[in-house]
Amino acid sequence: MVTSAPRLEDAVVPRADACTFSGSLGYSSASVSKTSCSTIVLSSLQVPGGETLDLEGLNDGTTVVFEGTTVFGYAEWEGSLFSVSGNNITIRGAEGNVLDGQGTLYWDGKGGSGGVTKPKFFKANHLNDSVLEGITIRNAPKNSFSLNYVYNLTVRDITVDDRDGESLGKNTDAFNINNADGVVITGAKVWNQDDCVAVNSGKNIYFGSGFCSGGHGLSIGSIGGQTVNVVSNVTFADTTVQESQQSVRIKTISGATGSVQNITYRNIFLDGVGVDTDYSDYGVVVTQSYGGDKGKPTNGVTITGFVLQNVTGTVGNDALQVYIECGVGSCSDWSWSGVNITSGKRSSSCQNVPSGGDVSC
Repeated sequence: MVTSAPRLEDAVVPRADACTFSGSLGYSSASVSKTSCSTIVLSSLQVPGGETLDLEGLNDGTTVVFEGTTVFGYAEWEGSLFSVSGNNITIRGAEGNVLDGQGTLYWDGKGGSGGVTKPKFFKANHLNDSVLEGITIRNAPKNSFSLNYVYNLTVRDITVDDRDGESLGKNTDAFNINNADGVVITGAKVWNQDDCVAVNSGKNIYFGSGFCSGGHGLSIGSIGGQTVNVVSNVTFADTTVQESQQSVRIKTISGATGSVQNITYRNIFLDGVGVDTDYSDYGVVVTQSYGGDKGKPTNGVTITGFVLQNVTGTVGNDALQVYIECGVGSCSDWSWSGVNITSGKRSSSCQNVPSGGDVSC
């Protein structure tokens, strides 16, 4: 059985196959002893600034449990604050757990584009046939979850709460997915100031039964910044996007090459009630000029098999309901039905809109 938290001077207490790490010494003891324990309990850790809570290279089948509040100290650095890798790993949060990144000490309205150097939070590289569940991230300095080179990863009931960054938080993406095959995210609750989900490369990805508030919505891309610029078989379903800059977005980098195929948004509700009109831009947006000149899309990335089903709700009064900016011949085989956004404005400047059901500006 998992032991109770030890004194700081006894930061690791092995009990058969279970180990508990706590306090200000526990982070380093956990990193050193991680392969000696089949169950790792991280109880109210205090991780110094500039240090990573390193659980990479865990033994197959290891379980990691976060208890209490884990506080990551302040330092200007890139991070990550926590990193993990392995096969058949379970990482879960006990009831009431919080991973506190102390973002209020970093936020300056510049995100990753200047000012204070801000660390990324939770890196999962090469985490395969594994589960993340019940974890609460609070006040991430920058990106929360970076899921890279993962296979068959299940993510359940995650909370990302960056509401304190409403005025100065930036680039606080909740989930960034890169070079992944088989990611299922369900029951996520996100309050942030950037993408709720950004799929930059990968395939067979599902995000469902979610709630996203205050950020940049459910995004494919930006496409073009990866070694392999391919995204395929992605579904977003049964999710509310509240008070966001945009809700449904595909963005491809100007001049890049690659492909986006078989993307479905199904039963997405846009709740724009009360959103700042200066913040709300779009309900649905496809742009192929990202990082370049707006209004001059390029066609090196193809977008095919783009399905919208039952995308409804409201946006800010000055936002565009739908904006499409495709390169010549790069968007095709789209199928939209039940797209009904009842506020905002219609665009008069869409480009190269493909046919397919309700596709219109």
